[in-house]
Amino acid sequence: MYINHEEVCRLLEDGKNATRDDVLKILNKAREKNGISHRDIAVLLQLEDKELLNEMFKVAGEIKKSIYGRRVVLFAPLYISDFCVNNCVYCGYKKCNTFKRRKLTQDEIIEEVKILEKMGHKRLALELGEDPVNAPIEYVLESLDTIYKTQNENGNIRRVNVNIAATTVENYKKLKEANIGTYILFQETYHKPTYEIMHPHSLKSSYEYHLNAFDRAMEGGIEDVGGGVLFGLADPKFEVLSLMMHNEHLEKKFGVGFHTISVPRIRQAEGVTLENFPHLLSDEMFKKVVAIIRIAVPFTGIIMSTREDEEMRRDALKFGVTQVSSGSSTGVGGYKQREEGKSIEQFKTSDERTPLEVLNWLLDEGYIPSYCTACYRKGRTGETFMGLAKSGEIQNMCEPNALMTLMEYALDYGDKETCEKAEKLVNEEIIKINNEAIRKFVIEGIVKLKEGKRDIYI
Repeated sequence: MYINHEEVCRLLEDGKNATRDDVLKILNKAREKNGISHRDIAVLLQLEDKELLNEMFKVAGEIKKSIYGRRVVLFAPLYISDFCVNNCVYCGYKKCNTFKRRKLTQDEIIEEVKILEKMGHKRLALELGEDPVNAPIEYVLESLDTIYKTQNENGNIRRVNVNIAATTVENYKKLKEANIGTYILFQETYHKPTYEIMHPHSLKSSYEYHLNAFDRAMEGGIEDVGGGVLFGLADPKFEVLSLMMHNEHLEKKFGVGFHTISVPRIRQAEGVTLENFPHLLSDEMFKKVVAIIRIAVPFTGIIMSTREDEEMRRDALKFGVTQVSSGSSTGVGGYKQREEGKSIEQFKTSDERTPLEVLNWLLDEGYIPSYCTACYRKGRTGETFMGLAKSGEIQNMCEPNALMTLMEYALDYGDKETCEKAEKLVNEEIIKINNEAIRKFVIEGIVKLKEGKRDIYI
């Protein structure tokens, strides 16, 4: 098994013995953006010296800026069913919770998608509980088809990432044929004894079956997979090091590791009280985790949802996070029900701002909000994407596309203030583009957007 519990514990214990010089050597190595060893990760996880921690955050910020610039990708989740046969201790959808379950009809999905598209979203994360009877793979496939076919005034959803339960190679092939973006699955916890406690009497009870889901997904042809753990279930140091071992396993076997890593912290939910979880992360430990992941896997996207509040998202964007959700609802039919009532949420969110408020906040913070989905639609996935990312060539695609999708958002959904901010930033950034052909492409693209043309990206 590639997650060796004894090895993880040994490395973490050994990491306590590192000297100041050892830490500085690791951080200097990290600046080369080639990743660091498992032992190096263990050393950083054990780091407590404030001066060295500040240096680590600085290095993580430098790495992020050099690869991603000021771009921040935006998305939203779409929950379509809360039927679930599992009893995951930490989840509001667990089977033992007694509330009226529901799944969206295809007409209801169309309503939700139109609301999300009116918010400006082009990228969704499809979410649902595990129930082979009430929400089988056929329901997921039909829903994906509905989402992609739903047209609204200003366009449609261009990329749907899928977060569904671990399944078979055959089902992953079906998801691939349905043109999903990234397949996302959280191990929840890599600590096997804790995993078994957290998933009693569940289809999800098998640690090994869940752990090997990405192997089956990649065997089924899915090139982009997104991992993560639910921080707060077990020792976060154990989780981070195990997560990196999982990434290494995928790189060795399939040539590419995680496309994205998510960093959710456990939150209060229906039937879930946080005092029952002894490994909750402090804000400082959480920031440390995000920075170490950025250093360890420089070219992997890091996702932070509305589980975290504005202040935490502001800090994490400085040294690690590259994608954030906005305007999120974690309830089935939750976007429509915001005005009509209350749905059962999978967990409580902390950032309640609208997508427009989040976009203006990002602009004020000096970022370039991006709604780009071009890589997926142009076939830049898996090893192809990582090759472009590591060579730096992806910058010639990502920044122009970010600028044009920002302008598209401003034209379609922005108020006067947003349009002025966006146009000012776009014009300033166009001047900085060194490649004449790319600069011309962006300028012409902006003109086409103002003429009403859409989906014109590199």
